[in-house]
Amino acid sequence: MISLCMDSAYKNLVLGLYEDDRLLAGIANEAFKQQSETIFVELNQLLAQTHLDYADIDRVIITDGPGSYTGIRIAMTIAKVLCTQMHKELYCISTMQLYAGMEPSANVILDARSHRAYIAHVENGIIHPETQVLSLDEVKTFIDQHPGTLMGDAYLLDQEGKPSDFLANFIQVPARKIENIHALVPQYLKSSNAYKNK
Repeated sequence: MISLCMDSAYKNLVLGLYEDDRLLAGIANEAFKQQSETIFVELNQLLAQTHLDYADIDRVIITDGPGSYTGIRIAMTIAKVLCTQMHKELYCISTMQLYAGMEPSANVILDARSHRAYIAHVENGIIHPETQVLSLDEVKTFIDQHPGTLMGDAYLLDQEGKPSDFLANFIQVPARKIENIHALVPQYLKSSNAYKNK
């Protein structure tokens, strides 16, 4: 089975082509607010590198948030068009799963602006209980109550987080199959007005 994994939800552009669980080719580059300009260039290069075509892809796996209001939609829109027109299977994971991977116990923190952060406790690829948006003071309390390896934007707490292996994590964490592709919507966690007012 050939899988295409795509993430443009936050700071990075992550693209991977896999045969079953084996990475054929991929990139994981910081590309904040540049994902839309580079995603097709990078994707076409990966396809050429692996001698594959869009028709060879069996399923697409994307992140559905949280993250940038615009960023989440880039990979999601491409995936929805590709899967609808070419009858491919579509799967989603959370951005927090992508950062944590299969770490036994991890706390993923991502900048949500305005002295707030997305925070999730992830155990072996599963989020417990759910991703939240908290003030940085509340994040400190959350981490005290949920011990684990800190990943993501640890600098918000003046700490150093463990690096994430995005290309390995994408294919390892449990993904959910999207039965109704047209009904798939990004998981913003913040209202769109919060972005419009910035």
